[in-house]
Amino acid sequence: MAEIGRVLTAMVTPMDAGGAVNYGQARRLAQALVDSGSHGVVVAGTTGEAPTLADEEKVRLVREVKEAITGKGTVVAGTGTNDTRHSIELSREAERAGADALLLVVPYYNRPSQEGLYQHFRAIAQAVNIPCILYNIPGRTSLNMTAETVIRLSHVDNIVGIKEASGDLVQVSRIAAGARPGFLIWSGDDLLTLPIMAIGGYGVISVVTHLAGRKMRAMIEAYRQGQVEEAKRLHFSLVPLMQALMTVGPNPTPIKWALNHLGIAVGPPRLPLVEPEPDGQERLRNALEGIELDIKAPV
Repeated sequence: MAEIGRVLTAMVTPMDAGGAVNYGQARRLAQALVDSGSHGVVVAGTTGEAPTLADEEKVRLVREVKEAITGKGTVVAGTGTNDTRHSIELSREAERAGADALLLVVPYYNRPSQEGLYQHFRAIAQAVNIPCILYNIPGRTSLNMTAETVIRLSHVDNIVGIKEASGDLVQVSRIAAGARPGFLIWSGDDLLTLPIMAIGGYGVISVVTHLAGRKMRAMIEAYRQGQVEEAKRLHFSLVPLMQALMTVGPNPTPIKWALNHLGIAVGPPRLPLVEPEPDGQERLRNALEGIELDIKAPV
């Protein structure tokens, strides 16, 4: 299996002033992200505003971004939905468009059983020929995929890992202990990346790496090399920014505002998302002060 990467940025989807996807800026942003520390990018995920993207937009984003960073970084496509047949069709389209791997979120709203989750993810994985990454984020889906279900799914050939955003370190520990050898765990919460690394994590699918990709990558590498104090120092230096990006409004509204504020034009979020309130914007300004950013404007 080709290396997907330990540090992946869950990339925002740039929009123009009228709300159309700005594919040229998506290409430039992806290039800037891999140049500033990321091993690759996730397109059309939560941070990419997947709920408001049409399938055609998602597939074109994969194609455009893949062309832009071929040979420099990987492209993971968010193709999971709450409809198995739709997920299979979109996953096949993303594979044809050049995706290196797929990110498959736990189905939302219809709340399947754990057996339903197993059958859903196995069906998608068996329909494609590229690696699949599970995505557990109960705060958005209203459903937690248990460690037992993840462990079962780890034995499906091309399900290679999970983006874990449950916030439950006991659950992550059980997955790390019980999944097949080589099954990878990416943190889905920037603030928990270092704790998850300590219990068997592989890397992170991150928001803060839009701004601090090299620092996040250095933190992970320091921990892997046994330099725990250095890893802690880097983690603590990023905590205020990570907190602000996750608490001043629903993702991706804070990171989009921050990028625009810094002169990296990614446009507004699509309705029903709107920009952070003025007090949230002030918190973001304060969090950005004094941090040497790894990404440079203009992009």
